[in-house]
Amino acid sequence: MTGVSEKHSNVGEVVRSFGLLGVTAFGGPTAHLGYFREEFVARRKWLSERSYADIVAVAQFLPGPASSQVGMALGYHRAGWLGMLAAWVMFTAPSALILALFGLFLMTAGVDAEQGWIKGLLAAAVAVVFHAVAGMAKNMANTALTATIAVIAGLIVLAVPSPFTHLGVIIAAGVTGFVLLRNRLAEETEDSGLDEVRPVSSHAAVVSLALFFVLLGGLLLGAPTVGGYLLTRLAAYVQAGSLVFGGGHVVLPLLEQLTVAPGWLEQSEFLAGYSAAQAVPGPLFTFASFIGAVDGGWAGALLATVAIFLPSALLMVAGLHFWGRWRHSPLLRTAFTAVNAAVVGLLGAAFWDPVLSHGVTGIASLSIAALCWLGLAKWTLPPWSIALFAALAGWVLL
Repeated sequence: MTGVSEKHSNVGEVVRSFGLLGVTAFGGPTAHLGYFREEFVARRKWLSERSYADIVAVAQFLPGPASSQVGMALGYHRAGWLGMLAAWVMFTAPSALILALFGLFLMTAGVDAEQGWIKGLLAAAVAVVFHAVAGMAKNMANTALTATIAVIAGLIVLAVPSPFTHLGVIIAAGVTGFVLLRNRLAEETEDSGLDEVRPVSSHAAVVSLALFFVLLGGLLLGAPTVGGYLLTRLAAYVQAGSLVFGGGHVVLPLLEQLTVAPGWLEQSEFLAGYSAAQAVPGPLFTFASFIGAVDGGWAGALLATVAIFLPSALLMVAGLHFWGRWRHSPLLRTAFTAVNAAVVGLLGAAFWDPVLSHGVTGIASLSIAALCWLGLAKWTLPPWSIALFAALAGWVLL
């Protein structure tokens, strides 16, 4: 009886802590990881600094939203499977709800995409994505070889715009990294901090990995063959959640190809929603909630939210089990160094088209974008204030 009561107490602790973070964690995935460290390592002492660092490393090696995956792992560590679910729901629900409401507002109010405040949000998106590309390039494409991989990846995606191009570029980058970088990275030998984290059984890991591949493969094959709203939307959001390395802003180019190209929403609506997503707390992947709401109302928002996060949950379960065995692999380390560089190129391509081409249309919109970048990069203003400024400036000037 004591064990059951302690379990419920732990779940309640997860709900309370992640519920607060869900409404206060502004700033994107890097900031979220800082909040998590302060809350769960420094203050609550759920786990050691080393174990937390290893959980972050697992998430960085997996596709999907890194901060959400770390949150899921922390919830699992504290309260098992129910804790994992509670951590995801509490951290994700606030931003998903706000963005879904914004999408419904655009859809039901008949808002003209040419209105000034929407154009202001499009200009803000230019600043946000440029800031993200510059920061990622500094860390992930900072050598001659990784910079070359990034540039080539971006040019290929621009030349052949297709969701399958993104997948091909990621695979090619991984192979290139293994071939060209394997002699440049020294293998680490320190022990894994995951020994402290609640273990994931081999059975759970294998089942999760199998479900991931069956889900992704089945939808990619079934959606074009069978069609229909449910299968096509599931396939798009699961694909986005499965193939995006780096999380956060990197989901932009793939989601744009998967949702705007088929005509589910307009380009201007897509970019307005993306810019609004910067102003809410929680994971940026809840941008899918906005798209789902515009495309299919409340049901569409719920479907998009669950589908885009499900692959990352399945991969995190498997990752926690296998990381301790594979973390020293030179093949993985070199492959993912190159994949991360390619991710910079993918986001750079998205910055050129559609972000820059739709966000800057004259001196006024360029001025808004430049001031937004200044606020983000140099004055470190909160993202919600940047979005508010851009909307107001666009309303007045555009």
